[in-house]
Amino acid sequence: MSLRRVVRQSKFRHVFGQPVRTEQCYDDIRVSRVTWDSTFCAVNPAFVAIIVEASGGGAFLVLPLHKTGRIDKSYPTVCGHTGPVLDIDWCPHNDHVIASGSEDCTVMVWQIPESGLSQPLTEPVVVLEGHSKRVGIITWHPTARNVLLSAGCDNVVLIWNVGTAEELYRLEGLHPDLIYSVSWSRDGSLFCTACKDKSVRVIDPRRGTVVAEKERAHEGARPMRAIFLADGKIFTTGFSRMSERQLALWDAENLEEPMGLQELDSSNGALLPFYDPDTNVVYVCGKGDSSIRYFEITEEPPYIHFLNTFTSKEPQRGMGWMPKRGLDVSKCEIARFYKLHERKCEPIIMTVPRK
Repeated sequence: MSLRRVVRQSKFRHVFGQPVRTEQCYDDIRVSRVTWDSTFCAVNPAFVAIIVEASGGGAFLVLPLHKTGRIDKSYPTVCGHTGPVLDIDWCPHNDHVIASGSEDCTVMVWQIPESGLSQPLTEPVVVLEGHSKRVGIITWHPTARNVLLSAGCDNVVLIWNVGTAEELYRLEGLHPDLIYSVSWSRDGSLFCTACKDKSVRVIDPRRGTVVAEKERAHEGARPMRAIFLADGKIFTTGFSRMSERQLALWDAENLEEPMGLQELDSSNGALLPFYDPDTNVVYVCGKGDSSIRYFEITEEPPYIHFLNTFTSKEPQRGMGWMPKRGLDVSKCEIARFYKLHERKCEPIIMTVPRK
């Protein structure tokens, strides 16, 4: 039997991660200490935004990508919320628009000046009020402009028209418990949610109905995450009954049994998945871990193939993920992460070696 059959052929088997040099990091940033499982960081080709500690209210930093090195303590922040900021997300259609959700039950949309901030920004373009409890999840619609989804601790999902500041859809009664994560499908016709009642649901927002539901997707009680892949399958991370961390791949048409299920380790940080639709690679970062694992999703069993792990010395508090149009593809860069430490943000570059 030839050796070729044993080792699976993959273009991404030798992907490796590389942290940038110290002078290219963002230093002296007091990263938020809120106990909420969001990424705390949002990146686009122009700016990096990081949720920071703020006295009396909530704030986040917005830095132009080239402004590396030590960040002055007096650097202006975006500080219009009256409670800590829990989640931020850049608009995919406009690099100067960012939305933030906070413990003060509001969602705010901000316009960032082209050159970055020169003074603290306190006036949002739009304030969206509709949640009765804190807003923990925010995500823009991938294809329709000015459409924003927010999910709060009141177990309600709201879809907004940001241009007119009105509710397009209000989805109540679909989730009996706290919503952990929301992910749009590639064309934005559906979204999937992971909930504290251990169910993964696929929801059609226009009809306001649950299209498919899988109860007890992961047996453990700790937070789960669910994301849509490009071909409509669903990738979830969660915990087993013995508190071991798991990854699973599901067919959205038939959620009875997972297509693939893998156990990783028995650490207790929630796993944050990041998906690259062009290469079909999923990167999994655990909160409080010091590693990023990556897996290739393929058409043939066992569907989830472990590729490699990038490890560093310090644990990560959060993680930002650069969209594909912000990468330097001439250097074979296929992904870039912005890893948050206690006091700094460190970019990590994923490269495919080519002959």
